[in-house]
Amino acid sequence: MKQKLLVADDERDIIDILKYNLEKEGFEILTASNGREALLQARKNPDLILLDVMMPEMNGHDVVRALKTDPSTASIPVIFLTARTSELDEVIGLELGADDYITKPISVPKLIARIKSALRTRTLPATVTDTTEEILSHGLIEINRAHHRVSVAGRDVFFPKKEFEVLAYFVSHSGKVVTRESLLSAIWGTDVRVVDRTIDVHIRKIREKLGECSSYINTIKGVGYRMNENE
Repeated sequence: MKQKLLVADDERDIIDILKYNLEKEGFEILTASNGREALLQARKNPDLILLDVMMPEMNGHDVVRALKTDPSTASIPVIFLTARTSELDEVIGLELGADDYITKPISVPKLIARIKSALRTRTLPATVTDTTEEILSHGLIEINRAHHRVSVAGRDVFFPKKEFEVLAYFVSHSGKVVTRESLLSAIWGTDVRVVDRTIDVHIRKIREKLGECSSYINTIKGVGYRMNENE
């Protein structure tokens, strides 16, 4: 069965170019020309969404907020496509729950590589944690990988896909120092460019959601992080 992608952009030329090249790669393509249409198309359960930031009716940021608060669409990977090039814009996109951020003009080969990397991460979750266990636990944290659920001190807390994978990686490597390089390779893959601030954003948001358990994740200055095995 073909994997399905949603391409949402208000520039018809970009949609046509991406649709042509992605169909050549064997993908089935859905399209949308504004934010509200993108939300409707997301109900068709695409495997990944390519989303322009500046669109009419609803901008890309608002679309991602809506997607990530709806359990039926929260786990769909999102790659932002945007003409905005500042690091701040990239950090904002990642904080909202996007998996990647690509600036225009778009390099089609690079985009295809990033899409395939994101899809590999989604379909091969066992490689993220180096374990086949579906239930991971650490102190007051319990992770159900099969149902994408996290319980913290007895309450369910929602983690978007990348935050979920980072937390699962930490728990599965409890007591071990996790370098930034190993984290990037395991979660984002070696063929995806990720700025240094990306990990900082994800760790900060994970700690916020862990609340009283935030101290479980220790920063090892100049090296990386460690999940305290004694918690």
